[in-house]
Amino acid sequence: MHDMNIPTFDWLLSPPGQAALATLVPDDLRDTARLATLTRLRRDLSSEQAAAAYEMAVLRVRAAAKFSRASAMYFTREALEQSSGELITTYRCARFSGYNTIGDLCCGVGGDTVGLARYTSVTAVDHDELRLLMAAQNARAYGIVTKVAFSNIDLERNEPPGADGLFFDPARRTGGRRVFSLADYVPAMSHLERWLRHTPAIGVKIAPGARDEELQTLPPHEVEFISIEGELKEAVLWFGPLAGAERRATLLSRSGAVPHTLHGAGGGIGPLADVPGAFLYEPDPAIIRAHLVVAVGAHLGAVQLDPMIAYLTSDARVATPFARCWRVLEWLPFNLKKLRARLSSLDAGAVTVKKRGSPLDTDALAKQLSGHGAHPLVVTLTKLRGQPVALICEGPVG
Repeated sequence: MHDMNIPTFDWLLSPPGQAALATLVPDDLRDTARLATLTRLRRDLSSEQAAAAYEMAVLRVRAAAKFSRASAMYFTREALEQSSGELITTYRCARFSGYNTIGDLCCGVGGDTVGLARYTSVTAVDHDELRLLMAAQNARAYGIVTKVAFSNIDLERNEPPGADGLFFDPARRTGGRRVFSLADYVPAMSHLERWLRHTPAIGVKIAPGARDEELQTLPPHEVEFISIEGELKEAVLWFGPLAGAERRATLLSRSGAVPHTLHGAGGGIGPLADVPGAFLYEPDPAIIRAHLVVAVGAHLGAVQLDPMIAYLTSDARVATPFARCWRVLEWLPFNLKKLRARLSSLDAGAVTVKKRGSPLDTDALAKQLSGHGAHPLVVTLTKLRGQPVALICEGPVG
């Protein structure tokens, strides 16, 4: 990993630096080609220049999964890892529509700055001068640089710029390692209370694994959990007029489909099943993290198998974006010998094992249970009102 500095970045923006970047093709960037590529670059460049060009080219390839204009953008490795990417940013920043000015606090390399500038004028703030320089170049790549002012401010010591609203993306890494407690974010989350007195409309990006106990210590807010195609990606706190619910789960799709969102108070205990029904539902991870499983159950006419586990069941299938669905062929109290026998009688082929509330190793068990039959099946290990059970399923359905 190469630690970029401002003089090297300035060189990278110069004609020789741009020429060096232009020579790097995907085959040069494979791990197995790294030494040969750097050796070739060092024939004409200093070691630092060669490393900078190589690293930037690698980061652009990785960034293509997040940004449509990655090939013209600039990154540090840590800033790219913390960036949300266009899909989430475009969705999230729309909440600031109608605000005349927004402060993008801890803007990094400007991913959110670009998203916000679609709706409003932005002051992009960061204490890292190199990241600000990269953010300015990235704003140029998207053609929005005239809508952005860049400001080098240390928010631990200075107030944010005056604006109608703020978006705050504190660092969730220190020394290259992720931090999991809100108390370890930098700048500190404790600044929020003071900022809210001046600017009530604030959005804050946080890790989706932030503990509920910590969230409860914050001023009143909405917490929104966002997933992309079944993978939980991030959470956002919305304060003041930006908040619209207590908890929200939002499901995004790379296909460009309209986002699906569900909101409510969260929590609570819904009705429980006496026995599994004909269908098993597994809610999207954003639904589970937002504690909206009971709300989805009410939407589906489904009930939980166990009060502590996020599986739902019903006798009728209802199409929903909020959960995946499997057809339950049969179920039994967990007993490995009987489970093997039932799978054999169902002419099982490859068996996939899923679990919630079971300590067993799913991969090892899948090898034990898979047969040579014609039907690929899914075995779900879970609990029914506290008792271990196995559900033999096919699907997912739909």
